[in-house]
Amino acid sequence: MPQHQTHSVHPGRRLWLTGLATCSAPLLWALTAGNALGAPQGVPASTAGTLSTAPLLILGDSLSAEYGLPRGQGWVALMEARLRAKGPTIPVVNASISGETTAGGLSRLPALLKAHRPGVVVIELGANDALRGLSLKVTQDNLSRLVSLAQAQRAEVVLVGMQMPPNFGQRYADQFAALFTTVAQTHRVPLVPFMLAGVADRPDARDWFQADGIHPQAKAHPVILDRNIWPVLLPVLNALQKPSKKR
Repeated sequence: MPQHQTHSVHPGRRLWLTGLATCSAPLLWALTAGNALGAPQGVPASTAGTLSTAPLLILGDSLSAEYGLPRGQGWVALMEARLRAKGPTIPVVNASISGETTAGGLSRLPALLKAHRPGVVVIELGANDALRGLSLKVTQDNLSRLVSLAQAQRAEVVLVGMQMPPNFGQRYADQFAALFTTVAQTHRVPLVPFMLAGVADRPDARDWFQADGIHPQAKAHPVILDRNIWPVLLPVLNALQKPSKKR
């Protein structure tokens, strides 16, 4: 994702940065059949129960850092407002940085865990690894280590999957999508299969992205939250209302 840091992009992957705005909308992203989650437009407060007040930590990249958006319109801010309305307040720590890679997340997570002692960690990283042409094995290993670090501190983990457009090559796109499933299954953590499902696969997808063709507009973030993140995250939060682990 374009970012505030300067990094080279793998020459064979530049088409992803320049071509999304011009390729046909159905081909913007490679989707799998397993991405069709429900889309609740308003979950009653009663379904959330009495939630734990341990912090919720978001470790992500520009897709979670409100890149190109007015403050308060990204999915993390929308989620925080929803949690605040349900009460009791769950502190939300958005440690997302535009341009972040899995390696960058690994370098920051230990200090974040120590400082905030989160009850839940949402890991939304990996897309920038692909943009830089990093090894899929490195990305998978880094994600696995991120999950292990969080679990070692007795935090629940939600892994957020991403997919690459087919101009990366269908084989690469399939392998990239599969690594998130592998990590989630290995560590037995819930997975959001594709963060941009319901946005990138729309017939009018171009109208839902910013001019760069990569970052969703503000109107897409309620869809990201309601269709993709919330249905996976809510059961994890609800489980924390039960007698909690000693932290």
